[in-house]
Amino acid sequence: MKRILLLSMLTLLSGGVQAQRKFKVTLDEAKNGTYTISPKLPKDGIVKRGTTLTIKGTPNEGYISDGGYFSTVDDGQVYYHEYMRSSFTVKVDREMNIGYAFVKEEAQEGLRVIQDVVYAKPGMKTLKYDIYSPKGKDRLPCLVIFHGGGWSHNSEEVMRGLARELAKSGRYVVFNVDYRWIDKEDGDKMPNTLQDLIEDAYGAVVHIMENASLYGGDSKHIFLTGDSSGGHLCSAVANFVERLGENGFNKQQNTFEFYPTYMPKGKTIEEIKEKLSKCIKGVAPNYGVFTTETFEKIFRDYPFAKEIAPINYIPEASSRAVPYFLLRGTEDPLISNEEVSRYMEALIKAGQQVEYLQVGGAGHAFFDWKADEKTQETFNKYGKYYAQYMLLFFDNILRVVTND
Repeated sequence: MKRILLLSMLTLLSGGVQAQRKFKVTLDEAKNGTYTISPKLPKDGIVKRGTTLTIKGTPNEGYISDGGYFSTVDDGQVYYHEYMRSSFTVKVDREMNIGYAFVKEEAQEGLRVIQDVVYAKPGMKTLKYDIYSPKGKDRLPCLVIFHGGGWSHNSEEVMRGLARELAKSGRYVVFNVDYRWIDKEDGDKMPNTLQDLIEDAYGAVVHIMENASLYGGDSKHIFLTGDSSGGHLCSAVANFVERLGENGFNKQQNTFEFYPTYMPKGKTIEEIKEKLSKCIKGVAPNYGVFTTETFEKIFRDYPFAKEIAPINYIPEASSRAVPYFLLRGTEDPLISNEEVSRYMEALIKAGQQVEYLQVGGAGHAFFDWKADEKTQETFNKYGKYYAQYMLLFFDNILRVVTND
């Protein structure tokens, strides 16, 4: 009897494995351009697991590539995996949609765009950033963006709409940064921690600081922004400069120091701390996470919520001024007004200059840019408009610091 049951279970398991040897691939309709896929898909779209597909996009006249993508669904949520190239490859290992997006040439008019500048590789994932630099300009202040995605998904591409809007002002070189994902989401054997991601964010800023002049940037003036989890990271970079060091995070009792993922040869951490404290001029976190209590709710088993929450380490303005511009949508279901207001009050208590603007009717992630029409409509309604507010904030800081 046991043998019969075992054979039955093996048969069922075998059938389940067989069922997963093929997946359906759906091709999304392209607008303002076309794309090809090789090898050509069968009519039913059913593809053998492990098949590598090559996708190549061709824009219509007056348009440029906005990147190719494949999208997947997890727990009812659509996730985009994007590639800012004229062609890309994807290995089929699940059901997916594939497509290519195009935008009008004016979206990047006057900009020099450089993709995938590598700044570090601490694990499986190569860490990189994209650059949006106004053509013919030099010694412009640097504006660094950290994307959102719950510290566990998305890449810098999701901020390309905002990066283009900010750079098209002609007044800033924009650096759009990627970083590791938490836990084992990147495929690492050892889980990545929130403190690792903060060290990645510092590594990116240090690398940008060292190389800004190659792209028309002036490393003496660096501004930071970021969305959601990126709002946390840009605030951490702004607030934790004094906590940079070589003693490690929790390697010694009551010692929680950060060491940038990238460090230039021949430079000491003290030299980097001094330079960062002088060059970071302002920060604009959008619908970010700032308080210990919120981190404890999100990461219930994480023991260092206090040590990575920006609200606990705001520098006194008398020792280091870091002006803040806070944004939140009034309909945001994830980040409460209380969360942002508490942070604003803490900044005021430390003597820091702070502005808090609520965006009427906006939800979460209105600065995102993806291939789907809904995300782009939200960005065009809210993101474009409030990007100008952000620019005015940075412009005003520059007027003050350059006149001192």
